[in-house]
Amino acid sequence: MFSAWRTLAKGGRRGSFVILRAVHGPGGPGPGEGDPGFPPPPTRRSYPLPQEPWRRDLRPEERVLKEKEKGAWTQLSREEKVVLYRLQFPQTLAEAKRPSGEWKAVLGGFFFFLGLTALMMAWQRVYVSPEKPPTLSATWKAQQLRRSLDMKANPIQGLASKWDYHRDQWKKK
Repeated sequence: MFSAWRTLAKGGRRGSFVILRAVHGPGGPGPGEGDPGFPPPPTRRSYPLPQEPWRRDLRPEERVLKEKEKGAWTQLSREEKVVLYRLQFPQTLAEAKRPSGEWKAVLGGFFFFLGLTALMMAWQRVYVSPEKPPTLSATWKAQQLRRSLDMKANPIQGLASKWDYHRDQWKKK
């Protein structure tokens, strides 16, 4: 087990070591190193040229084509080159860069849940929320304003300073 660990000196300073664990276990190959138990690593746009072929299990006609590949490539037809390419890579770089329609599903899900939330809020407003208190009605507010004016509240700079008590109306500016 100790053979799977490596100790590296970092920066040349004394006493500063970094201990790294190898990717695979002791005594065996890791993923992508010939172990048949692991599938080949997926092709990504950031790493378009994997070392392992996309397909390992070949049909007899593909094996013949792989043997023919070892010879001169000028003798291969265009279709044979495409088949060989597809054995190595799952898709071309242009196919990998092609935009997917995933944004439509995400946007559709967003709007679905937005609509569901709006329906829930409307239902709660009708059936769950209590009625508005009487203090929020227009008549109550008018009565409160009249009461403040009758008490002459804040006569210097407030509401009472803007009310004409002789004419019983708001002062003109």
